[in-house]
Amino acid sequence: MYAFADKVRLQLRACTDETKIHAFLEHAETGILGLSNGDQPYAVPLNYVWMNGAIYFHGAEEGRKNEYMKQNAKGCFTVSESYGTMTAPVPAHTDTAYMSVMLFGSLSIIESLDEAAAAMQKMLDKYVPGFYRHPLAAQHVDKYRSSLGSRTIVFKLSVDTMTAKENAPQEGRIFRPGQHESMPFERD
Repeated sequence: MYAFADKVRLQLRACTDETKIHAFLEHAETGILGLSNGDQPYAVPLNYVWMNGAIYFHGAEEGRKNEYMKQNAKGCFTVSESYGTMTAPVPAHTDTAYMSVMLFGSLSIIESLDEAAAAMQKMLDKYVPGFYRHPLAAQHVDKYRSSLGSRTIVFKLSVDTMTAKENAPQEGRIFRPGQHESMPFERD
């Protein structure tokens, strides 16, 4: 299981409510996988699922992402959503409503066909709920090849630590087009 990282800089925004964090990770659409091969960083946006306290995603069996993971199995995954800009009478107090989670851990390829199929089924349930009449067969995950002949690999980020921050939307402060406010100290 994972632990929360020691501290976020702005403690006021820290979120340690695991129920809220899990719900956020389950519904957010995309995340950014951060990798490094030593001297070169690489970040790639991905569809993913949060399952059993880990991040699962899939991809081809070759490519830059795979090369980086072979060189360094440590990675981070960032998920964030903006809920709008919050207005304030003082311009310096204009702010963003958001939630973000950063997860740090070790990356691996899922060798278990059952675990890979479960992760892929969860992805289908998340991104196209109810579209398929029958569950995904493990054999499909095993036998499928892309038009380029590549098989699908399911990856897992086993989370060691995480941080979460939020700035919840405040009633009446979310900016809507057409709203106006006079600037304080405005000259006539």
